[in-house]
Amino acid sequence: MNLAANVMHFARILRGAGIPVGPDRVIDALRALEVTGISDRQDFYWTLASLFLDRREQFELFDQAFDVFWRNPRLLERAMALKLSAVENRDPDAPKPSSRIVDPLAAIARIEQAPEPDDEQDATFTSSARERLYKADFETMTASELAQAKRLIAGLRLPIPQVRTRRLHPDARGDRVDLRATLRASVRGATDLIPLRRCAIQRRHPPLVILCDISGSMSRYARMLLHFLHAITGDRDRVHTFLFGTRLTNVTRHLRHRDVDIALAGIVLAVEDWSGGTRIGTTLHEFNLRWSRRVLGQNAAVLMITDGLDRDQQSILDAEMARLRRSCRRLLWLNPLLRFEGFQPRAAGMRAMLPHVDALLPAHNIDSLAGLAQALSGAHEFPGVNAWK
Repeated sequence: MNLAANVMHFARILRGAGIPVGPDRVIDALRALEVTGISDRQDFYWTLASLFLDRREQFELFDQAFDVFWRNPRLLERAMALKLSAVENRDPDAPKPSSRIVDPLAAIARIEQAPEPDDEQDATFTSSARERLYKADFETMTASELAQAKRLIAGLRLPIPQVRTRRLHPDARGDRVDLRATLRASVRGATDLIPLRRCAIQRRHPPLVILCDISGSMSRYARMLLHFLHAITGDRDRVHTFLFGTRLTNVTRHLRHRDVDIALAGIVLAVEDWSGGTRIGTTLHEFNLRWSRRVLGQNAAVLMITDGLDRDQQSILDAEMARLRRSCRRLLWLNPLLRFEGFQPRAAGMRAMLPHVDALLPAHNIDSLAGLAQALSGAHEFPGVNAWK
């Protein structure tokens, strides 16, 4: 067995799963294995773990990759099936490896078994396929397209512009004189001149609050949108996410986990009304009563993700939407039903929500999610909402 090649391939799998393992660590691991040897599995495991890992939360992915790869070092030649059936059949009770481990295994196998590239091959197919995937509806995607879409969504960012706050911060080029800092500086030195300390208005990203519908009609879209919410939660601070169907569930803590698979697994255990009915008015009442004062301060923006098909009374929904609009800076409604040409908000719940939103936007593909930044900045108007109102 070529130990050096296998350790290198194992490091590539970890790097593909998100664990930063560079060539320097691979070289150190090979040197350490020359000392510890490979006869004892526990010594082998902890030698690689001590050199490849630097955070506690990386152990779960490392354990899965170690169990899958080192059980059969020639697994790379069989990973083209993308499901690792040869490994899973050995132990039917073993937990299924994370997709972050399966994808790098399959990618390495494709690279090793792929034919030599043709210099005359046209590269336009790749760009057109990517563009088609950006515009494809989540509802019509195949399993492979959904996997590719999840990887693209993980790279999306939401560059929300900063807003002015009431707080000041030290700034050498600020337009205001900081009297307290100036007096403190004058006490420290015994000079005839007192240097002026300056400050400026602090600018900060406003909080972002997401209310996402997980009822039966929104189930397929909600699963893809959770990947998007996980990406923006890890990219910036003060992002609060709530899921609702017939009840309200705060899943902010789960989405802060760096591993998307572990985050979604925690959400599945926490949410009890997935793919059920929809009671938008009742859940909004609970949010306004329990959470609005906690998360809607400092010019917060709210994303309401739902199709608007509500079972509550229209008067309840209208009152709670009005209260929510008064508590935030901008209220955007993301509706997957806008994918249909000639869409008209005829349902009672939609008619009750429309007067209180600043924009009604689609949320059925990657392209629509990528355009949210312009809507949150308030730089564009949306005449369609005013026409429906």
